[in-house]
Amino acid sequence: MLALSGDDVRSLVPMKMAIELMKEVFAELSAGRATSPLRTPVDVPSESAVSLYMPAYVPSRQGLGLKIVSVFPNNAAKGKPTIHALVALVSAETGEPLAILDGTYMTALRTGAVSGAATDLLARPDSQVVTCIGAGAQGVTQAWAVASVRPIERIYVADMNPDAVSSFAGRLGKLAPDLEGKVVPVTDLNASLAESDVICTATTSKRPVFDDAALKPGTHINAIGAFTPEMQEIPVETVKRARIVVDAVDAVLAESGDLIIPINSGQLDRSTVSLELGQIATGAAGRTSDTEITLFESVGNAVQDIIVARYAVDEAQRLGRGHQFTL
Repeated sequence: MLALSGDDVRSLVPMKMAIELMKEVFAELSAGRATSPLRTPVDVPSESAVSLYMPAYVPSRQGLGLKIVSVFPNNAAKGKPTIHALVALVSAETGEPLAILDGTYMTALRTGAVSGAATDLLARPDSQVVTCIGAGAQGVTQAWAVASVRPIERIYVADMNPDAVSSFAGRLGKLAPDLEGKVVPVTDLNASLAESDVICTATTSKRPVFDDAALKPGTHINAIGAFTPEMQEIPVETVKRARIVVDAVDAVLAESGDLIIPINSGQLDRSTVSLELGQIATGAAGRTSDTEITLFESVGNAVQDIIVARYAVDEAQRLGRGHQFTL
């Protein structure tokens, strides 16, 4: 059995490859060729936390396994990351345990990568300015992924935690050194949004994190933080006027507060949530004009982790990386 650390995954799966893997796996999911049951959440009330259990099967890559991801918001006060995760793969031929991988970096990588894929398919080709609302580990890889598919010249960063903002450039620089000098802390969010071609939201907020009126025409939004029905990052006004694209319809309608809240209040017709990223990756229309607001809403899907994990394991076996052990 193989064990891969976060550093192993980082060296084995470049961001641009991860972005292409996201296009591939969501195309498989939309076509019904991959299996991903809705995740099972286990609440931990004493910590205002949740642990999520997420199985998936991606036949095209012989990927079969499970991801466990825990989101503990109180960890910041303990000097620990908010998100911890583990991925386990089993053989799709025999069911035997195949590998365990650190899922914490993988979560940030694949979440950034799916926003990179959405940006590549939906954002205007000339997009040069991105604002990241949420400066944690997810925010860093959002910026990295967007800059991997568009000629980004400025990266605005906003967060309620000033330490996260001040460390953002250094953390991003460790992943993509050429981007470190492009980071600018936000002093006026509305002014930053008025310049921005792409916006990435990666927070744990339960209320919208920006004003709809601040958006300029043609903005593309990647919304990845609202993964429960109570969470909300995107203003209802923005959701109502945007072209909505989702990672998986069933999942977002069960989990994403950005969509569930306006649907339940009668402000959004459930039928408008029907276009999946995988459909656009295989030829469905994406952006329809240079002035259209496009919104990619994602709650995350285990197929992302399983395809990245399978690719990492295949590369590790080819290159002789990782740690072999017997259970």
